[in-house]
Amino acid sequence: MGRIFSLIFLLLLLTACTPSAPPEEEPPPPEPELQEPETPPAPVQEPYEIKDPTEEREGYVLWRGRVEHLFFHPVIAYPELAFDGDSQANGLDDFMVTVDEYNKILQSVYEKGYVLVDINSVWSEYSDNGVPRMKANDLYLPEGKKPLILSYDDTNYYPYMLENGFAHKLIIGEDLKIASWGLDPEGNEVVSRDLDAIPILDKFVEEHPDFSPFGAKGCLSLTGYEGILGYRTQTDTKEWDDAKEANRQKEREAVAPIVEELRRTGWTFGSHTWGHIRLGDGNMTRIQADTQRWLDEVGSLVGETTILFYPHGERPDGNDWTMTGPAFQYLQGQGFRIFCSVGIESFSAIKGDICAVICDRLHPDGTTLRHSRERYLQFYDARDIIDLTVRPQREISWAEA
Repeated sequence: MGRIFSLIFLLLLLTACTPSAPPEEEPPPPEPELQEPETPPAPVQEPYEIKDPTEEREGYVLWRGRVEHLFFHPVIAYPELAFDGDSQANGLDDFMVTVDEYNKILQSVYEKGYVLVDINSVWSEYSDNGVPRMKANDLYLPEGKKPLILSYDDTNYYPYMLENGFAHKLIIGEDLKIASWGLDPEGNEVVSRDLDAIPILDKFVEEHPDFSPFGAKGCLSLTGYEGILGYRTQTDTKEWDDAKEANRQKEREAVAPIVEELRRTGWTFGSHTWGHIRLGDGNMTRIQADTQRWLDEVGSLVGETTILFYPHGERPDGNDWTMTGPAFQYLQGQGFRIFCSVGIESFSAIKGDICAVICDRLHPDGTTLRHSRERYLQFYDARDIIDLTVRPQREISWAEA
């Protein structure tokens, strides 16, 4: 009996000392599925409507006064580079405005009731018993508003500009809108809609759509000897090879969508001659060769135009007011109908002996800001515009008044 008890005790002891099987581990919770980051929607090209200001509309009235015309050169983005005391500084002071001054001028003409119209809508060609003539169109504007043409000379971004504080070229930004590309004073790449006259006006119209009730912006006056819009689309007759031609074709392909977007959004184009030549000396061989080159290298990119802006403001044959010389006749025969010079008022006249209009433009720049304050008061007060903190210390006529 004792032996049986001992065996039972031993079995109980062994059972107590044998470790029990570990509990089954619960499986780890499933890891959450990784969510793919949401792709932002691709930018969509905004629609843009261009209207005809010669059509009658409710609330619009017939304009019976002068159509004003202001023109600019490219605007200075970085005054510290433009006005650094080098050989270019005084010339830039004479003929350019800064971004800040340009913004103030736009704001002022807007507040004074001007609205933008396309130069191509102001005059048109018609047939007078089979004889082609030009006429001034009836313009219907919102009541209380005044028409204004804007044009922009030398929007080619010449090499000298690139070292003196200007944008380098126009591009289409990530938002599918026209922007400028360039380098800041430290050499950093900058894409912006705030440093060049063209995208600045685009933005201003976006923010003030009543400034452009017909969708008009401005007319870009282009030469061709350094390409257009910052793209080197020109040829060089002195030295050329297949590699240079291949690069030229690449630049032409790159600028094509820029031109298309500008045209779609209210910008138009005019000739400033290919080589920025003087038209008053009567050198017909040079004028003809230059015109053909503009048509081949620039017109082939921007399309047909009836607008010619005189380089240096110099009139063909020396006088297009009282005579129609061989240079003027040739240029008119190449399709130009509206011929723009520079003057002290927005003058225009329809020529009676040939199908053409001649006109003068006013020029907001350093020269007129310093010396023509009274003449421009209908648009802005130079006292409020000129930035003397960045410009060279030079004479100002009205400062003593």
